[in-house]
Amino acid sequence: MEVLFGSFSFKKKNPGGGELEGQKRNILVVLIAAVIAVAVLSSFGLGFLSPDTAKIVLPAPTAAGPEDTPGGGDASVRVSVTPQTVQNVIRTLARPESYYREVLVEDFWGEAPEDRGETRAEVWVDGGWTMTRALWPGGAVRCSIVGNGTFWLWYENSRAVRTGPADEYSADLEGQRIPTYEDVLALETASIADTGYTEQGELPCIYVETAPDGLGRRERYWVSVDSGLLVCAETVEEEQVVYRMSSYAVERPVPENSSFALPDGTVLHTPGDTENG
Repeated sequence: MEVLFGSFSFKKKNPGGGELEGQKRNILVVLIAAVIAVAVLSSFGLGFLSPDTAKIVLPAPTAAGPEDTPGGGDASVRVSVTPQTVQNVIRTLARPESYYREVLVEDFWGEAPEDRGETRAEVWVDGGWTMTRALWPGGAVRCSIVGNGTFWLWYENSRAVRTGPADEYSADLEGQRIPTYEDVLALETASIADTGYTEQGELPCIYVETAPDGLGRRERYWVSVDSGLLVCAETVEEEQVVYRMSSYAVERPVPENSSFALPDGTVLHTPGDTENG
């Protein structure tokens, strides 16, 4: 008897059906192989035949050159500063909460060496408190402490202390005669004539220069991108520097033996003491 199965045919020879069983197994193997082949093509082959799908393209990494970072390194990315953006950039800077530094203030009223006066100040800052010891021209030493909304002011070798309410600028102006980076933030944008990144005292800084005022006077500021401190400031009149403040070295935090104390020995603040901060 001849049996048809699809496109295959075979004859039944005997009741034992040995040849028939063998052919059935062969057909089953062929069918299984066909199913596997279809599954493989569906999983992998269709990807090559279908249209391209959306792809995420990552930008190729580029190495930052010295001009791309404030300090010439590759640890940070330089943000472009213009007269319109420099104040926002400076707002991202934060002064350290605890530090010690020395400040030199110079006044110039002529070109001769003797036409110059200087004030040297030591400054301790910790936990919102500021203490200043300034040697003024003529030898007088003026001291001040600012903290908790109050200032104390006295001269060395005198126990007479003047005190009163302090504002946010008292710590910088009392005894130091320096502007702050808050002064830069307070500038009218229209008064800013030039900005950029530069080095001052071997420190990477943000530079800001104002346009001449009615007297032809310009202000220059250098703010350290590392410490956030104003490290230099100048007043220029007709291309002549008449005032300069400079302070490039900073010690962080203040020395452990620092004492914010009045002439009578009263300690107003101890470094690291957050209760009085």
